[in-house]
Amino acid sequence: MPSQTVAQQRLLIKGGKVVNDDYSVAADVYVEDGVVQQVGPNLHPKPPTGLLVLDATNKLVIPGGIDTHTHMQFPFMGSRSKDDFYTGTKAAIAGGTTMIIDFAIPQKGCSLIEAFDTWKSWADPKVCCDYALHVGVTWWSNKVKEEMKSLVQSKGVNSFKMFMAYKDLYMVNDEELYEAFSQCKELGAIAQVHAENGELIAQGAKKMLAMGITGPEGHELCRPEEVEAEATQRAITIANVINCPLFVVHVMSKSAARVITNARREGKVVYGEPIAASLGTDGTNYWNKDWAHAAGHVMGPPLRPDPSTPDFLMNLLANDDLSVTGTDNCTFDTCQKALGKDDFTKIPNGVNGVEDRMSVVWEKGVYSGKMDENRFVAVTSTNAAKIFNLYPKKGRIAVGSDADIVIWDPKATRTISAQTHHQANNFNIFEGMVCHGVPVTTISRGKVVYEGGTFNVTAGEGRYVSRPPFPPYVYKRVRQRDQVCQPVPVKRAPYTDAVSATPITPQ
Repeated sequence: MPSQTVAQQRLLIKGGKVVNDDYSVAADVYVEDGVVQQVGPNLHPKPPTGLLVLDATNKLVIPGGIDTHTHMQFPFMGSRSKDDFYTGTKAAIAGGTTMIIDFAIPQKGCSLIEAFDTWKSWADPKVCCDYALHVGVTWWSNKVKEEMKSLVQSKGVNSFKMFMAYKDLYMVNDEELYEAFSQCKELGAIAQVHAENGELIAQGAKKMLAMGITGPEGHELCRPEEVEAEATQRAITIANVINCPLFVVHVMSKSAARVITNARREGKVVYGEPIAASLGTDGTNYWNKDWAHAAGHVMGPPLRPDPSTPDFLMNLLANDDLSVTGTDNCTFDTCQKALGKDDFTKIPNGVNGVEDRMSVVWEKGVYSGKMDENRFVAVTSTNAAKIFNLYPKKGRIAVGSDADIVIWDPKATRTISAQTHHQANNFNIFEGMVCHGVPVTTISRGKVVYEGGTFNVTAGEGRYVSRPPFPPYVYKRVRQRDQVCQPVPVKRAPYTDAVSATPITPQ
């Protein structure tokens, strides 16, 4: 491997096909000081000494992936997710992802700023690639409102996540959603929702346990598709009333995806995020006779038992009804999952994906013929960069962009396995899947951090990336609607006739 200083200074990627979301072109890419300096045919930067040349012949040169949804070292459901910010970002790099956006989530009644500072203190010494933080809004008060403002104005946060599920833990009600969405709109932030009806889930869980259903199948049975679809529709309705842009995280079902698709076709500003899990596997696994296997797939919202779901979601993703891909990477090993061995409600929710997302989307999307290489770049990187105001520093290979670049071999294959993956977990929900599309080399800010199976990473080398408010990709439409789509009073002559003088007193 090249030394860090040399790799970071000057790189030439030769002979590949540069793929952005809007076009592909045969071109070399020259990188200096962590930034793309030239893109074009037959580049010969001077002087040749100290120049590291990477051969990309017959390969694609793509923007590094952006995973919009991770939970590294997340304290949740009586445990802490296995992948910390070191192992998680290292695995991301091996899979061709060069930026993650994690979540700082405060407990109810606790400070959002303190949560942000806590997560940042965990991440900064460990991250191997760039990262940002969404912040959870788990309760509402004037203090929360002011802290949201401070996070946007001084901490580089432009997205807030509200939970409609996890009753008594993170769940907020419709009034709180309205207030939080309104503040997001005021601040130029993106409102995000975990869309499930938390009240129905709580009642359904009691019902399943009373029926003697204690295994992982109870997890899906108590939170079926309509619970996700109903909350998705409710969130979209509330956001639309405010004219607040909405981002629906981890879209898991056909019915929730249809709700988003219909809303987009009605002109609503809403984005849907299927994840590697919902695109790559399904909820029939909850009925597996091996408890550990079934529990290994438990996440919220659950994978759906309809085996045609991944195909359905991929078609919508290919055709812009859904917009980006994340992973909701929140890994718990078998021993941690066993906290719920006698009660499915105690199984920590979460699955892997940060390392496998790019290959799963290529296999199920591009290799299958559902989407082309440009749409692949859009849904794994560019759209996320645009929505969260990272573009064009991230999500594009162009002069001036950060040199977060992957040399991708579309013809190579790899078999996903817990035996060979780089995540900290002992289980992989994609076990045995053969994927076309393999990252050969990953470059983060101009440094070759992964090549041919070998890492060259240093904990803490990644940077926190601030995201300014009012991303133009999202807010141009919103601002225009505020100007021209407001209701106005009807001009009419005042009413001058008689008015009833005897109000009726209720009995």
